[in-house]
Amino acid sequence: MNQHHARTAVFSAGSWGTAMGKIMADAGTSVIMHARRGEIADAINTQHRNPGYFPDIELPHTVRATTDPAAALNGADFLVLSIPAQSLRASLAAWTPHIGPDTVIVSLMKGIEIGSGLRASQIITEVTGLPAERVAVLSGPNLAREIMDGQPAAATIACPDEATAHRVQRACHTAYFRPYTSADVVGCELGGAVKNVIALAVGIASGMGMGHNSQAMLITRGLAETTRLATAMGAHPATLAGLAGLGDLVATCSSPLSRNRTFGTHLGHGLTVAEAAAATRQTTEGVKSAESILALAGDHDIEMPITEVVSDLLHEKVTLDQAASALMQRPPKPER
Repeated sequence: MNQHHARTAVFSAGSWGTAMGKIMADAGTSVIMHARRGEIADAINTQHRNPGYFPDIELPHTVRATTDPAAALNGADFLVLSIPAQSLRASLAAWTPHIGPDTVIVSLMKGIEIGSGLRASQIITEVTGLPAERVAVLSGPNLAREIMDGQPAAATIACPDEATAHRVQRACHTAYFRPYTSADVVGCELGGAVKNVIALAVGIASGMGMGHNSQAMLITRGLAETTRLATAMGAHPATLAGLAGLGDLVATCSSPLSRNRTFGTHLGHGLTVAEAAAATRQTTEGVKSAESILALAGDHDIEMPITEVVSDLLHEKVTLDQAASALMQRPPKPER
């Protein structure tokens, strides 16, 4: 298939969806974005801008938009999904009848479904009936704002089928965006989901005035607990040391552009969960997924002390001071 005639449907027109649409257009793919709001679709079509997220950045003219899911999916070689993980099941059920017989689905989602404990790729195969070989996940240190500015970034594309991973890789390889391929879907998805919870912890520490040593400690021990859970679920440890693990963790935990870190910082300043949500405005996957991740850890008999403290704080089982002391005062034992 000639990449320049490939068509990509991006659902939907949020910050990461918009950035991914720009990447794929810059890579020579024609892109149609599905926007929930008519005014966003109109602005993308007439002004080549997304006023909801990046009013200052012009999108490639090969990016168009519609509010009609069937029109967006018509003839699509790729369906890129970038919506809140907790609304994936219901949204995808409505879109599935319009997905073509050969469309490859690319998940950008970094959350674990509440109740089922399922990762995005598992929900996708369950709802659409597609084989796992036609579902890829893309994950890495990808702050949307920096990508929109054309700053260099990289990601891992994981799929059990190597040929599918390479097709997606070609469709999003640009001068500023370098995708690598992997077969470790579990590792990529868990790295992406758990790092949001660790970023909340780092944000809390930062908001409470703790310095870089404390934050580095949380990032490092956070990676350890992520790796414990992921490998127990069948992931390869090297994935967690790669772009979808350590790379994404460092970017999300250290950048003020990160929603989860920002949300945590609000909590560290003493805001309630509701106040922090109002201040952050965008979807903060770690807040929703902490409980599901903890349940997965329980199922696999894995200790995840940082995730546990964050979950307790989000559910107001502990005070901020109790959370801080629990994050900082673990019993001394060998490092593993």
